[in-house]
Amino acid sequence: MTPELEFRSDMKLVPVSKSILPLLLEAYNEDPKAAQTALPWLNAEFNVQGQLSDMLFDVENQSDVDRLHFWWIRSEEKGVFVGLIGLGDELQLLQSSYNLGYWVRSSFQRQGIALEATRTILEWLENKARENQEFHRIEITVHPHNEPGLATANRICQEWGGEIMEQFIGIEIGQRTVPHRLHILDLPRGDAA
Repeated sequence: MTPELEFRSDMKLVPVSKSILPLLLEAYNEDPKAAQTALPWLNAEFNVQGQLSDMLFDVENQSDVDRLHFWWIRSEEKGVFVGLIGLGDELQLLQSSYNLGYWVRSSFQRQGIALEATRTILEWLENKARENQEFHRIEITVHPHNEPGLATANRICQEWGGEIMEQFIGIEIGQRTVPHRLHILDLPRGDAA
């Protein structure tokens, strides 16, 4: 089950549900191009609302089986949607457990929100892994032109003892193979597969 998690004094990670669709659309419309960079599976030429609704439906339905964990970032002070962050199952390596993805809407970027939210989620997952004697390999895939995303992924790797793969990996996005930078970290820290 995906828990609600607090981070910073004014932010909360709330499990994703279909009810946030209007908030998600508002954030998407603030800067569609930035949203599409962070959500590369989204095809702007088709019904964006329908695609986002389908994603929320899928995530909500799978949150109880411990395969996916997705949160929306809520500003407690302003009561608004700040972004999405989650542990998904779009994996590049056989040994991996989750792919970590994050998107912070444009008006909240450059405040360290994605990094702090990631720390909170990784601490939760590491504690869970220790309790259950599990091992998790986390992937973070970032398009090489997504400079804020790369900076965050690099910081996460530094802080959590992860590694950045030398070679790019190709990810299929809308009938094209797009090169991405792959970052990997293992939890609990210090354990090996």
